Amino acid sequence: MGAGHFQEYEEMYLKTLYHEHEKVPGRRVRNSELAEYLDVSPASATEMVQRLAKNGFVEYVPYKGVLLTGKGLELGKMMKRRHRLAEVLLNILPFEGDIHETACRLEHAFNDDLEVCISLLLGNPDSDPSGSVIPSASDKIAERITRSPTVSILKNLQESKSGEITLILTTADTRNVLLDSGLKIGDVFEKTESGYSCNGNPVEISDDLASRIVLRLIS
Repeated sequence: MGAGHFQEYEEMYLKTLYHEHEKVPGRRVRNSELAEYLDVSPASATEMVQRLAKNGFVEYVPYKGVLLTGKGLELGKMMKRRHRLAEVLLNILPFEGDIHETACRLEHAFNDDLEVCISLLLGNPDSDPSGSVIPSASDKIAERITRSPTVSILKNLQESKSGEITLILTTADTRNVLLDSGLKIGDVFEKTESGYSCNGNPVEISDDLASRIVLRLIS
């Protein structure tokens, strides 16, 4: 098993422990529960927990269970954030597979740069498609997200700001609406007091379509 693949298993355990922390902060999770959640043998769960404890990610007390340390909490929170961001992204793409399962794979491909990019692309959402809260970004990531963003989704464009369409995320259901609207890459949108203007002309855009249009900010 390669080191990278093994790291994915560690991240899965920490994300699962963070999920339990979200429900009941401070509750110890038994190895048998982890084994059931992750569909592994109890022996495998115990082996991984011991490894995580050795590396400082969890505090493990035999027969009592596992508790995330500050270090483990930080990483588990990051993985849960990246998973839920991936679910939001997949939900607005013309993707017809299993969103949850695919997000579980995508979360391990994130690095800081991609997390910043996806956060900006999606308008830094605070919940996923199921309504679950997306954990806040780390201080380092949050600073990069708020530092003079260069992209924005149309729905989040601030009044008197303008941007050029660089990407439109369509699905089969929204493609015809998009074609009827006549919008195209390169069109310039501005947020006005009464709504939006496109290339200087007032336009009406649904919230759904506005959440799928990505702008490169120009003012």
